[in-house]
Amino acid sequence: MKSRELLTGVGIVVVAALILFGLLQLVPTGVSYNNPPVVAEPPWDSPQTRALAVRACFDCHSNQTNWPWFTRIAPASWLAARDVVEGRRRLNFSTWGQPSAGGEGGEGGRPINAGELVRVIQNGSMPPAIYLPLHPSANLSPQEQQQLIQGFMNTFQ
Repeated sequence: MKSRELLTGVGIVVVAALILFGLLQLVPTGVSYNNPPVVAEPPWDSPQTRALAVRACFDCHSNQTNWPWFTRIAPASWLAARDVVEGRRRLNFSTWGQPSAGGEGGEGGRPINAGELVRVIQNGSMPPAIYLPLHPSANLSPQEQQQLIQGFMNTFQ
């Protein structure tokens, strides 16, 4: 008798969890999964710098975001939307020359600081560790990190 009651209790919890998960899908992210147009990009020092930036940075710091299937399922959708909105606000490689949009001039219209870009790569805060397991191509080798750092220094100084 107790095992039947336990199964009934587990069943109720599973059904409730599925209903809650379904209801979470109704909460909007507030972002469109259609990327805005690319206005202009920085004057990259080389195609290699741009390619490395595309791999490691563009999903959050450009209007060329790749929205995989899991970015449409709550709660991952909320996290992805927040990261893209915040990333574009701080630095957007697709709105170069538009200071208020996070392009040339960066957040709040201040100039892009190559040293700051280098620091976030070197200290491992960009790309964020939580991003890398689902985006393995963004995980740059030490040599690629150095190439990106040098490319950013050449492009933004």
